[in-house]
Amino acid sequence: MQKVVIIGAAGRMGKTLVRLLQAQAVPELQLAGAVDLWDVAERGQDIGLLAGTRATGVLLTSDLATVAPVCDVAIDFSSHQGAAGNATRLAGWRKPMVIGTTGLNDGEKKLIENAAQQVPVVLAPNMSLGVNVLLDLVRRAAAILGPDYDAEIVEMHHHFKKDAPSGTALALAESLAQGRGVALKDVVCYGREGMTGERPRGEIAIHALRGGDVVGDHTVMFATEGERVEITHRASSREAFARGALRAAAWVQGRQPGIYTMRHVLGLD
Repeated sequence: MQKVVIIGAAGRMGKTLVRLLQAQAVPELQLAGAVDLWDVAERGQDIGLLAGTRATGVLLTSDLATVAPVCDVAIDFSSHQGAAGNATRLAGWRKPMVIGTTGLNDGEKKLIENAAQQVPVVLAPNMSLGVNVLLDLVRRAAAILGPDYDAEIVEMHHHFKKDAPSGTALALAESLAQGRGVALKDVVCYGREGMTGERPRGEIAIHALRGGDVVGDHTVMFATEGERVEITHRASSREAFARGALRAAAWVQGRQPGIYTMRHVLGLD
């Protein structure tokens, strides 16, 4: 039985992970620790009860150092700043990790890359099986259709989401660019405003919508004269992401140090 510590446990994803662990969604994993910020009002309470399930005996703490030694793997859905700092500390303790936090800047990504020189790290903007199939389909479609088909990515999330565009939208754009054999930074467009002129050939555009309680919708459109191809993924529950994260946590044990993605976890690479 592998012992898991959840970082960001008081958040929406953290609580979903707790419920799935309690339901033995991945039987080889056992909840061993729950961590969140020092100013979370529920500190000291049973994380199972906070998550809306039965008591676990695991109390929510803000001190990662008290739970990391007893865990086999950490799952981090905290914040972009927190995940980067946590990665450095967890690597020092030689703990594998799964990071689903998005919004990482270049400096934060570098810290995680440094940590991955010591321990295996699964880093993915979206851990659902469906989204990772979508990434593969988009890459293939982009290679077949080419730049004559205008590519637009539209994503929508709940009004609490802090980063835009979503990490998944950026991953889709990267897959699209890979399919076309171009560097995304050379062709990307983030929304439009004013007199933008005609759409450049080969442009990849990303648009972010925010509102309500939308868990996550992503659509990639390929449009040309006379036809349009749309590929869409809609998440109706955070369980889709949480199940993938748990699957990654079970998989990462015993791997060599390095950065892995859900494609590795699912056997697509």
